[in-house]
Amino acid sequence: MAGSAEMASLEESFRKFAIYGDTKATGQEMNGKNWAKLCKDCKVTDGKSVTSTDVDIVFSKVKGKTARVINYEEFKKALEELAAKRFKDKSKEEAYEAICQLVAGKEPINVGVTKAKTVGAVERLTDTSKYTGSHKERFDESGKGKGKSGRENIVDTSGYVSAYKNAGTYDAKVKK
Repeated sequence: MAGSAEMASLEESFRKFAIYGDTKATGQEMNGKNWAKLCKDCKVTDGKSVTSTDVDIVFSKVKGKTARVINYEEFKKALEELAAKRFKDKSKEEAYEAICQLVAGKEPINVGVTKAKTVGAVERLTDTSKYTGSHKERFDESGKGKGKSGRENIVDTSGYVSAYKNAGTYDAKVKK
């Protein structure tokens, strides 16, 4: 069987894949999605002798009847099952050694993760210090939006034209 250092790195890989994508995971149990990811990322599946269907079948075979997850011991059994399929030309022990070497020390790969990228035009269009006219009124000096007060036109219902110098003097003239 594999050496103790290799087994430690195999268990470490199990824990890393077990917690991948789940904030509540403890690393003691692995679900089917993460098992499939482990097999794909560590190149256990090759598309010919071991397919994603084989991976799912082996997972279902080694887990408990009502369980949805596998523990580390069941994980090793699953690797033994796949080792026989993946390395048909080798003995059972050699095949298990080879599949352990594929998995040991590996981590989940983040492929296809979208990164936000700022392009020159986007920077220019979202820079509130360069806004003019009525759009400028919607933001304060720091560039933060004023919210509803920045969007609404507040109506002056005094009856006077804006910028009229003698606003509010009508009542005084009529009473004389």
